[in-house]
Amino acid sequence: MEFFKNPNINWMGKIKYFVTLSVVLLLIGLGAYLHDGGLLYGIDFRGGTLIYVRFANTPPIAKIRSALAQEGLGDSTIQSVYDPSNPASKNDVMIGLKETGSVTTRLDAGRAAIMDALSKTFSGPAGKRDFNAATPSELAAYLTRQDPLHLGPVVGDKYKQLAAALTHYRDSDSGGLVHTLADLKTVPGVTPAVVASLQQGFYPGSYVIRDVRIVGPQVGKQLRRQAILATLYALAGMLIYVAFRFEWVYGAAAVIAVFHDVLITLGFFCLFHFEISLTVIAALLTLVGYSMNDTIVIFDRVRENLRLMRREPFPEIVNRSINQTLSRTILTSGLTFLAVLVLFLLGGRVLHPFAFAMVVGVVVGTYSSFGIAAPIVIAWNKYRGLPSSRGAGSGSGGRPPKARAADRRLATAGRR
Repeated sequence: MEFFKNPNINWMGKIKYFVTLSVVLLLIGLGAYLHDGGLLYGIDFRGGTLIYVRFANTPPIAKIRSALAQEGLGDSTIQSVYDPSNPASKNDVMIGLKETGSVTTRLDAGRAAIMDALSKTFSGPAGKRDFNAATPSELAAYLTRQDPLHLGPVVGDKYKQLAAALTHYRDSDSGGLVHTLADLKTVPGVTPAVVASLQQGFYPGSYVIRDVRIVGPQVGKQLRRQAILATLYALAGMLIYVAFRFEWVYGAAAVIAVFHDVLITLGFFCLFHFEISLTVIAALLTLVGYSMNDTIVIFDRVRENLRLMRREPFPEIVNRSINQTLSRTILTSGLTFLAVLVLFLLGGRVLHPFAFAMVVGVVVGTYSSFGIAAPIVIAWNKYRGLPSSRGAGSGSGGRPPKARAADRRLATAGRR
């Protein structure tokens, strides 16, 4: 499929605009980095505590923040984690507590302080327990004592089975929250007497702890170091591959372009205050491969055209190669961009950082293939004094001068 029929765009005549755009984006990212004091690392890298809480109604963010401040946790972060694909999560929030120490017990203390602040702020009637926080064993023990079904001394496993059915209904059918205990009457085996008994000892809490994640600071530092090494190893491997397939200048140009893509993407993360997590590192590594693949496609066409257009100036060959692959670039990059854009818009809060990295990376990675990588190769050939097609990888044109002189002598001898 071709979107353009024989396009003739002078890409290399606009190098100064490409360089200016890249410099501006890099400076914006640097300014955001300096303003924020560095990248905003997620719990995976900085260490700390994350508690996911689901509320029965719209979360009172101001009330939660005030309660945490009273417990000395004023620096905690609170954000919504609504996932459109899961309507039950519309009232979910994530409470994060950064940990700068090195003692694991301090992380446990932070978790206990957050849970204590929530318990004090959203406590229920005195003398009753929160049904939404009760375990199956607690419910079974309570029902056994109350014996609402009048089973007598021989209870057996009846109340254990009933407690399991109640918690399954709460966790699966009600999304972890039962709004009113009267709803429990729909559970098989639950009679009005059982509901009445539960109402005497329990109340439906206004929130429930969905998940607790704790990452020690040492583990966070180790993950951060491994993520940096993984990115550098990927760049080094691609440099070796492209240098082997073409010449080292092509590999260097491709790696510089990819490094440029990663820096701009990280700059946008600083600008829009997205956290760097393990999923974002996965997106960056995906971006590295995607951008490198697009660059190799253009370089491969340049190498082919160098054999066919020996007398043409090298910038003209690069222009022709980019124009010949333009339809392929628009097709693949456009479809990829639409896919990750939909993921960013509809994928939910949790996937936002990952999808954002992909959206920015696809755009910047496509642009850098012709706006950064190709101009670097042209600049290198010009520096070597090869303004025409005698660039690297051009068959005999890329051979040393002595070899080319020998070829000419052999050709003359053959004519004789």
